[in-house]
Amino acid sequence: MKCFLVLFLAALATPGLSAAEKLYQPGKIVDVQLKKTTRVLYYQVDTPITKDEPYYEVSVRVKDTIYVGDYSPRHSADTLPEEWNVPQAEVRLRLEKHYMFLLRPAGAELQFVIAKRIGAAAAQNPEPSSQKK
Repeated sequence: MKCFLVLFLAALATPGLSAAEKLYQPGKIVDVQLKKTTRVLYYQVDTPITKDEPYYEVSVRVKDTIYVGDYSPRHSADTLPEEWNVPQAEVRLRLEKHYMFLLRPAGAELQFVIAKRIGAAAAQNPEPSSQKK
């Protein structure tokens, strides 16, 4: 009976161990852009009072797909790691359905919201737009 209990507990613990492991895959940063978005703080007599907030748009190539992700820093002075500003910088990342997590050189993750998924072949060879005559 004790042997059965030990085997049962081991079987329950085994799936939890594999789920806790984070799988990272290699990728290359294709493009990094600093952009700004305007946020309404409040209205004063029907006039919006706004503030420009910076965010980063980072494109990462993984195999045959380019993922474009948005990252909003906590503070406007926060920047991305300098290693990522080099063209074709190697990076390790983890993908989920709506997020990609880039591994910083120090080991911490940076969460990006995936805005677009582009086939790498389509990004390199854009089709000419059809012209109407």
